[in-house]
Amino acid sequence: ILAVVNPQTKQVALINTPRDYYVDLAGTNSKDKLTHAGLYGVETSMATLGNLYGVDVEHYLRINFAGFINIIDAIGGVDYNVPVDMNYYDPSQDLYISIPAGEQHLDGEEALKVVRFRSGYAMADLQRVNVQRDFMLAAMHQWVSVWNLWRLPSAARLLSAHTVTDLSTRNLVWLAESVALCGTSNLQTLTIPYTFSGDGMYVLADPYE
Repeated sequence: ILAVVNPQTKQVALINTPRDYYVDLAGTNSKDKLTHAGLYGVETSMATLGNLYGVDVEHYLRINFAGFINIIDAIGGVDYNVPVDMNYYDPSQDLYISIPAGEQHLDGEEALKVVRFRSGYAMADLQRVNVQRDFMLAAMHQWVSVWNLWRLPSAARLLSAHTVTDLSTRNLVWLAESVALCGTSNLQTLTIPYTFSGDGMYVLADPYE
């Protein structure tokens, strides 16, 4: 997800790129799935996205499963309308998902299962991206309601404790403040247009088709 924050216009944009999007991997002479850029390090992922969109990606913020759970629990959970009945079991990952469709309050572990689920969607990972986007909006709404301006240093420390980032604590405070001031009403989410190539990857769709 490429995040753009403009504190002057009070706008935030989150741009999703499918993980199987076929791209030029920065610093290499090869094309591959976007997700494979991470095998070369976070800097390669940043440069690959930057080259794709023609921008300079200045910073990164990376989170693992445990950090995701802890942050969702720290904001008191998230109200979310689960789109389908989610039932899935994968013993190799010790992953068991059984969450009914409908509006409900999700704690960290339940939320992680919702955003990981994909086997029950017709478009699999592409629909999972949409669910992750919608859940992020719900989580950000909860974040803004819990972390008012007076508590932003605490919010920054929470992010710092559960993520890996090159942002300083001061910059994390700035980021949290910018998002809080912008509010979710000024938050825009976009997904790059794509078409299925037939070989397991996605390519840029022709806007004139």
